[in-house]
Amino acid sequence: MFYNFLVPLASEWSALNVLRYISFRSMGALITALIITIIVGPAFISWLHRVKCGQYILPDVKKHATKAGTPTMGGLLIFLSLGTSIFLWADLTNYYVWQTLFVFLGFGSIGLWDDITKLRHHENKGISPKAKIFGQMVIAFIAMWLLWVNPAYTSQLFIPFFKDWTINLGWLYLPFGIFLMVAASNAVNLTDGLDGLAIGPSIIAVLVFAIFIYITGNSRFSGYLLTPYIPGVGEVTIFCAALAGAGLGFLWFNAYPAQIFMGDVGSLSIGGVLGYLALLSKQELILAIVGAIFVAETLSVILQVGYFRWSGGKRIFKMAPLHHHFELKGVPESKIIIRFWILSTLLGLVALSVLKLR
Repeated sequence: MFYNFLVPLASEWSALNVLRYISFRSMGALITALIITIIVGPAFISWLHRVKCGQYILPDVKKHATKAGTPTMGGLLIFLSLGTSIFLWADLTNYYVWQTLFVFLGFGSIGLWDDITKLRHHENKGISPKAKIFGQMVIAFIAMWLLWVNPAYTSQLFIPFFKDWTINLGWLYLPFGIFLMVAASNAVNLTDGLDGLAIGPSIIAVLVFAIFIYITGNSRFSGYLLTPYIPGVGEVTIFCAALAGAGLGFLWFNAYPAQIFMGDVGSLSIGGVLGYLALLSKQELILAIVGAIFVAETLSVILQVGYFRWSGGKRIFKMAPLHHHFELKGVPESKIIIRFWILSTLLGLVALSVLKLR
């Protein structure tokens, strides 16, 4: 709103020219989302208590029994602060901003449906896995189709650390993109099992992609760093900054011991939009690096289930996802969380090194 209403007045008040800069508006978006989340958070948590949106805790990990009843669906708080911040700071005529919001809200709506179903049943049984995956695939297909028909976009897959090595997937890029968004969405959802465990790496990942998005939308920087240039994409940097700010504000209440959980409405939306940001910045394979924590958590579940069936009841891990394995080995929850954050930070730095190591 500031951009659309105030920039036309810059010819009369030169101070308003600062709003033309994506970097300035991104910082404004991050700070705005952070402040809104921290201010609104206590009242929102109280409201969740009143409407009895308490988290159901599985009996498998006895240490989590004290968390029963902690308000869930905190992803709605992220929605509120993110949406307000984008409305204030983004160029509301930008096509890519609206499409990114569509992905975020679309995946979030599937998560909200799942969360509400769990609360109605008073147990950890939401919508069926098939219904959840189908809903995610529908949202991902629409988002990919909108990219596919965009003449400025390409089906080239760029290989990290190599300057001239690309693969043109052609029509296969469509299912590839759908898979990436759905896989990322569920990977973040699986990681969301300890206080602050999912939101910490998510903030780091979205900040990394904010840099990639900014470069992709800047012809000078993308030309210098030999990355793809897509006009208009840079405006999505403001979305990334707002999401990072909302995530930091949410972490204020979600840090151990958590006062609120994000629920599927938060984890599915954040994961889905991370996959979309990777596609939009043409750094699809980088997601596996910056999001390696999410990949490891997902693989631990796949390996556990596969080996259990193949071996007739034996297990590789004490429990999956991976963070529960460490819990059952006696590692304190806070130590697991902080170590995962440290690893995520290192992985983010490795991902950014791709910009120069070609």
